[in-house]
Parts: sequence; structure tokens; C-alpha cells
Amino acid sequence: MGNKPTIAITHLGCEKNRIDTEHMLGLLAQAGYGVDTNEELADYVIVNTCSFIEDARRESVRTLVELAENNKKIIIAGCMAQHFKEILLAEIPEAVAIVGTGDYQNIVDIIERVEAGERVKAVSENPTFIADETIPRYRTTTEGVAYLRIAEGCDYNCSFCIIPQLRGKQRSRPMESIVREAQQLADEGVQELILISQITTNYGIDLYGEPKLAELLKALGKVDIPWIRLLYCYPTGITDKVIEAIATTKNVLPYLDLPLQHSHPEILKRMNRPWQGRVNDEIIERIKTALPNAILRTTFIVGFPGETEQHFQHLLQFVKRHQFDHVGVFTFSPEEGTKAYNMTEQVPEKVKEERRNRLMEVQQPIAAAKNQAEVGKVVPVLIEQENPATGEMIGRSPRFAPEVDGLVYVKGVANLGQITPVLITAADVYDLYGETV
Repeated sequence: MGNKPTIAITHLGCEKNRIDTEHMLGLLAQAGYGVDTNEELADYVIVNTCSFIEDARRESVRTLVELAENNKKIIIAGCMAQHFKEILLAEIPEAVAIVGTGDYQNIVDIIERVEAGERVKAVSENPTFIADETIPRYRTTTEGVAYLRIAEGCDYNCSFCIIPQLRGKQRSRPMESIVREAQQLADEGVQELILISQITTNYGIDLYGEPKLAELLKALGKVDIPWIRLLYCYPTGITDKVIEAIATTKNVLPYLDLPLQHSHPEILKRMNRPWQGRVNDEIIERIKTALPNAILRTTFIVGFPGETEQHFQHLLQFVKRHQFDHVGVFTFSPEEGTKAYNMTEQVPEKVKEERRNRLMEVQQPIAAAKNQAEVGKVVPVLIEQENPATGEMIGRSPRFAPEVDGLVYVKGVANLGQITPVLITAADVYDLYGETV
């Protein structure tokens, strides 16, 4: 390894950001750099930042300030670097480099330039890069799980979202490239493959002239990985072809993450998602009919500009009617550079928080009942960790995606990184409890 510096990476934000982190780790390790999880021992700390909403930016800034106070040499990467490139270099003297969302593949060259005494700004104005299976990758997930990015960027222009400005236009990977990476991951023993992009259901439109998610799922069905999970599915993209592919491809879980954001047509119009309001009820009923075992997750934004109590009541009734398995609720965060930032009728913070709490109060008994219905069933569970204090194993069933959903606490003998049958004996609002059979 010679005299090359050691590098630590701090990952913040979403799983799309995580994949960027994993590729940077892979490239650095391949180039012979020491990669250390201990920031105190590392010569450089790469902070892969998030800039999606205000809370995420606060976390990113807090991390950067703490490192600067400890006199660490910082490389700022990711969405915040893309968003505030000039400000960050001016405000944080300890930042030796800024790396944008379309430039992380050059991390080795960037560090070499920094080592030569240069302060580097590597930020493409319009990101176009997307990593494929040829870019080294060091996974940071548990042994049995891998995220697989099928596309990057977004062509939509939702009025609350800054992602297209940070990640660029949609660019899909060729289907053959995705299948090759899936096979590589299968060869590494991955049990669960999680497909992600900004809008997974739009996969292929830019490459093939039409969405090709259904065809991709069928191609991935031939790869020997037991579970394939879909995240970030735009509701209008859940076509009959996609539903049929989920129903007939044995390793594709009937788990759909549908970020609906709201139910009322007027609010959806203000969000610049007007076509969605006409299909929300219809698509959910169609999914439930075609996929009786479907597990549905969604997210909503409350307190969007112009949201009245009547609009919010519509959302409450919508959640009661459709009985989602998992619901995430965010209060509206006004992002500079988006249309919603300057909209009139901004909702007070106190009202936003109150609405968030009311919506979660409606959802909690629904989630509890959904979990309670699992009691007495034998379900497959991917074992991911062991509690050394109790000897209990911890994992997830098909009902739960990593990080955002619940866990299954398992008594009995099971192997880490493997799927094992578990009898569910108890449940609460978020988690399940069981024993191996």
C-alpha cells in the first residue's frame, strides 16, 4: 500500500447515495488506499452528503462542522456538494475537495490532486454519469442484501423536489448491464436485491423509448436470488404489464413502494403531479385484485402550500380506505430553487406537525392489525444480525424493507445472511417476533 493516505467515508442520505459511497470505497480500495471506518485515524474523511430537505442538510452540516472542529481534512461529496459547491468551499476551509453527484467515479484522481496540494472542485453542472457493473464496489449493507441502481436522475418536475437539479436527467442502464451486476451479486451470496432509481417504474424510457420495468423483472427472474424488491415506484407506472411481471416472476416480492405524496387532486396539481390524482384509487384497487398478497408502502407530504383542513381530511380518509401496510409522513420542507418555495398559502409549522401526528395516529392501528395478521404464520426471514446480549437473531420478512420498515426478532438457531422459516408468535405496531421451525 506504500505511503498512500487512509480514508474514511461517512454516508448520509438515501440508498442511491449509499451506492455512490460503495463505488467510491471500491475504487479507493482497488487503487491501494487504506479505507478505515475510524474517522479519527483517517487522513481524509469523505462525507457523502444529502440535500433533499432541510433536516437532511442540517445533519450534513452538523457532520461537516464536527469534523472541521477536529481539524480533519474533508472531502465533501454528494447532493449537498452539488447544491452548494461555492458556499461550502468558502465556508469550510478544512474542505480540500468538493465532489458532485456525477463525479464520484473520479475519486482516486481527486485525492491524488489533493495530495499534490490542489484544492479540487469536481462538480459537473449537468450530471450524466451512471455507474455500471464494471465500476468496483464495496458493499456497506448486511451480507445478504444489495441495492441495485437501474437508472439515475429524473425527468419529472414535481414542484417540491430539487432532485432533478442535483442528479440530472433520467439515464437508464442497459438491461444486460443490470442483469450482469445482479449475477455478480448472486455469486457473492446476496439473498435480497433491492431495485432503486429516482422513479423505478420509468426505467428504460430514455433508452428504449418506452418503460421496460416488466421486461427487466422477467430477465432478473432468471438470476438465482431469492428476493427482488421494488422501491420508488411512481403510481402511474404500475401498468398491467408490470403487475403481471410481479405476479409471474417467482423471486419478485409483491412489495410495492408507491410514493403517492397526497390524495387530493388539487394538492397533487399544486405538486405538479396532476395526472396522478385520477389514478390513485384505481391503481391501488387494481394492485390488490391482481396481487392479493401485495405489501404496500407509501409516503405522504402534509402541510403542502394551500393544503386546507378539507384537503387533509381527504388524505385521512384515503389512508383509512386503502389500509396501507407501511406509511411514512413528512412535513413539507420549502426548498429554495423549487416552485413550491415561493408558493402562496404556506402552512404554519405548528399545523404541519399537528397534521403529521394525526395521520400517524390513523395509520398506527392499521399497521398493528397488518402485523397481527402474521401471527401464527410461518414466514421466510432474512437473518441480518445477532443480539450478543440475548442470542436472539434479527431479520426481515418480505413485509419489511431495510431501514424504513420493521424487523423480525427470532429465537432459535439461524445463519446470518440466509433466509430461514420462522413461526411468528407475536406482533406490535412495527415489529414481529417468532422462532425458527
